[in-house]
Amino acid sequence: MSRPQVAPRLQRVLALVPWILAHPGVTITELAARFEVSERELERDLELLPMCGLPPYTADRLIDVSVIDGEVEIRLAEYFERPLRLTPAEGLALLVAGRALLGVPGSDAEGPLASALAKLDDALGARGRLAVDVGVSDHLERLQAAAAVDERVEIDYYSFARDQMTTRVVDPWRVFHAFGTWYLAAWCHRADAERLFRIDRVLAVRPTGERFDPTTRSDDETRDLVYRPRPEDPRVTLHLAPSAEWVVESHPHEAATRHRDGSWDVALAISEPAWLERLLLALGPEARVVAPPELSTLGSDAAARIRRRYD
Repeated sequence: MSRPQVAPRLQRVLALVPWILAHPGVTITELAARFEVSERELERDLELLPMCGLPPYTADRLIDVSVIDGEVEIRLAEYFERPLRLTPAEGLALLVAGRALLGVPGSDAEGPLASALAKLDDALGARGRLAVDVGVSDHLERLQAAAAVDERVEIDYYSFARDQMTTRVVDPWRVFHAFGTWYLAAWCHRADAERLFRIDRVLAVRPTGERFDPTTRSDDETRDLVYRPRPEDPRVTLHLAPSAEWVVESHPHEAATRHRDGSWDVALAISEPAWLERLLLALGPEARVVAPPELSTLGSDAAARIRRRYD
């Protein structure tokens, strides 16, 4: 079974809490529209909050969430009311994380989180000196606007894996931020299938003068994943050293087996050999390809090719 990527969902849940606290009486429907998710997906997010707290996880140490007649109410655990003392390094890390959260769609740039970060800014003496880059593109707002009004557009897109420039007509379904990058989920008429595009690789956006049917939008619960395997995509099995366990936690996979020595065998679907090459280069001796056998030298071949460029 593939584990879902938790980072985008966690970011949204963290952004939900201050918004709900600042807007008493807000409804499920209003929250779903604000954070650009379905009501069912939002309900699943809210179901996580009562499990958030500190040991020993008694009632006074957990967040309490109630939904009455569609209205959402949050009562924070008592430890949230205690003064928090941070080292400068902890304060800076918190400031950076908070700034990144403000980039999540639906976050309130003037709300309590922004206010708290401004105070932390002053306490650290970092006001005006710290900027968090969340991968904003020149075409981000244009694609967000197109998705909002169901506008079909033409884009020039550079595929890093294929080192190829293509022109595509797409129906923009949704723009979202994940893992430090903005993505466009869309129906691609060139591929005649749903595709994800990194917005920083979109080099031009042009109107087509057409609209698409909004009911064709995918409501896939895994839509925040930046890669969703297709049946025709190649599969590879890697043997990972214990120190490479982060691959299991960070990448969607179809099977994973942990051995007694802490090593892993993990089966991954891959979109392009170039992606697997980069992963193997990053892992070095911490990983080897178990199957298929024809890819067993992919990492070493890529390393040799890079060395030849320097020679």
